[in-house]
Amino acid sequence: MNTDVHETIKEEYIMIINHNLLAQNSHRQLGINTANQAKSTEKLSSGLRINRAGDDAAGLAISEKMRGQIRGLDQASRNSQDGISMIQTAEGALNETHSILQRMRELAVQSSNDTNTESDRKELQKEVNQLASEIDRIANTTEFNTQKLLDGSKVGLSAAEKGSVKVQNNSKADVKVTLTNADAINKSGTITITRVNDENDKTQFVVSDPANTGFTLDKDDQTAAGILGTGDTVTIAGLTDMGVGESVTISFEAAKVAQTDASKSISMQIGANSGQNLLVGIDDMRATALGVRDSSGNAIDITSAGKASTAITTIDKAIEKVSAERSKLGAFQNRLEHTINNLNTSSENLTAAESRIRDTDMAKTVMENTKNGILAQAAQAMLAQANQNPQQVLQLLR
Repeated sequence: MNTDVHETIKEEYIMIINHNLLAQNSHRQLGINTANQAKSTEKLSSGLRINRAGDDAAGLAISEKMRGQIRGLDQASRNSQDGISMIQTAEGALNETHSILQRMRELAVQSSNDTNTESDRKELQKEVNQLASEIDRIANTTEFNTQKLLDGSKVGLSAAEKGSVKVQNNSKADVKVTLTNADAINKSGTITITRVNDENDKTQFVVSDPANTGFTLDKDDQTAAGILGTGDTVTIAGLTDMGVGESVTISFEAAKVAQTDASKSISMQIGANSGQNLLVGIDDMRATALGVRDSSGNAIDITSAGKASTAITTIDKAIEKVSAERSKLGAFQNRLEHTINNLNTSSENLTAAESRIRDTDMAKTVMENTKNGILAQAAQAMLAQANQNPQQVLQLLR
């Protein structure tokens, strides 16, 4: 546009009073600059680049998803810390159970010595009874947040145990029983094998099976070298050395399969998303489960040297079981400590990513705010000047 045309348009704007286009243009620019200055001031006040969806719709959606993950990770970290506290509560109680079992073993060793009289052993038995009751009390009352931990209600996922066999030998022969496949034994019960002679004075072995275990003598082996059951095989040695009328009683305990009932486990949410949990099981730590109290409620017997000697072995197994449980709990605790470290690191990294999307660059925003402020002031000055231009029309009325 040349100078002559420009001057013509300028003069047209000057001579028009109903529509002051110069003022309208200045007012529009002032509005834009003022709005921009308000936005930059808001960002400086909040420290956020995105204060509403209109600032960055996609960025808002992404950052909100990240915020959910961050808060989930932080809560999972606190959950894991609570889990450690719970495990420490259970493990601390088992520490005292260990001490009790060690004392019971000490009493059993003492009672095994024949320097003690029958009355002495009865006094030792009194302490054993009380110690067994204290093991039960600890298991039944140890709680975390009102939830019992050691009474078997939180057994959850436990390792499978192999089947076992006990032989009560009433004969003079050395009878031995071996489980061909310990994991395959799925029946519990007791059978008694007795040696008799038939009318031809031929050796026979009679099996008494009151518990209906299904175990019978191998019909193909008249020397009674084995007994069979459905899917189970047990080999026996020494039956042929039994005298006529002698018998042997064999007790079978079925293999215990791993429990998979998650409702009986302690489920710890150790992640920000669904399904990211850890199942913790704590075995029954009461006296009966440890073997230091029988099913009738009687504590382990040390009232004779023989019984006390047997009790030592039983208590050793109980100590081993408590040690294994404490070791398992310690492993869970160590795992949770690593889990917490990982959660905290993930939360930190995700927070940094969310910050890059959502937080404002203060230096850049200050620069924009200063620019918008200057432009707003300039537009305001131009608006004032533009409002003076129509007054030149008054010169025509003189």
